[in-house]
Amino acid sequence: MINKTKLALGIAATLAMAGVLASPQAMAHSKAERVADAASNKVDAMQAQLQAMQAELSSLRAAGRSSADAGKIQELDQWMNSVKSAPKDKRSKDNMVFFRGGYAHANQTRGGTNSDGNADLLVGSNANRSDKDAWYFGAGFDFSVNDNLFGLMDKTEVLAELNVEYKEYNKSTLSLLTGQNVTTNQLNLSASPKVKFFKGSAFRPWLIPVGLDLNIISPPSGAVTVLNPGLVVGLGADYKIWKDIYVGSDVRYHYTTGRLDGVNTDGVTAGGYLGLGF
Repeated sequence: MINKTKLALGIAATLAMAGVLASPQAMAHSKAERVADAASNKVDAMQAQLQAMQAELSSLRAAGRSSADAGKIQELDQWMNSVKSAPKDKRSKDNMVFFRGGYAHANQTRGGTNSDGNADLLVGSNANRSDKDAWYFGAGFDFSVNDNLFGLMDKTEVLAELNVEYKEYNKSTLSLLTGQNVTTNQLNLSASPKVKFFKGSAFRPWLIPVGLDLNIISPPSGAVTVLNPGLVVGLGADYKIWKDIYVGSDVRYHYTTGRLDGVNTDGVTAGGYLGLGF
């Protein structure tokens, strides 16, 4: 009985010692597992945070690109709307071709004679000279050069004008060579700067300060001269009646510094014109 008791106590002691020895190892093993689990959880958390930050950065970059693209698209839309809203037919056509006609008056009668009234071989006596009054017709065109008088005045346009003008007097001048009446006429070719006011409005006055004028006469003068250079000045105005169709009137004075072998070619024209803008 005692031996059994000792045996039982020995076994119990042995088990107790084994339990004491095994317990720290188990505890150590459990603690290591907990530390490893905690570290693993921290790594997972950090990885999750990094992934979240990367996703946030990506979304911010995408939003930034979208905003920039949206801004560019908005600017393009505004530009397209401004282009579409601007009326295409409202822009004025500054160049013009015009057709003129009216009354002409010469400073002196002319028959091809010298200033002393002596007859030459072509045209008869002083009594057969032409009238001072005539009718004229002509044509020309304006070419726009500047819109604001070269920066000196707003809405004041500078144009270059080329003009041709035919004047016819009477047919009572007698030719001594042929015994027939000849037509007394004159052709003017001019190139002039033109200053035109009130750009953009329907009514536009203008002036020619001074331009080059070439006078070609028929019959010729006593020295058989037909060409006399001079100057031209003028003023007028036109009005836009419909789209690019204009009506206007003008007065011009043709001046030469000398006589053409005794013939005075100076005179004035006054009339109207029809203009077409282009």
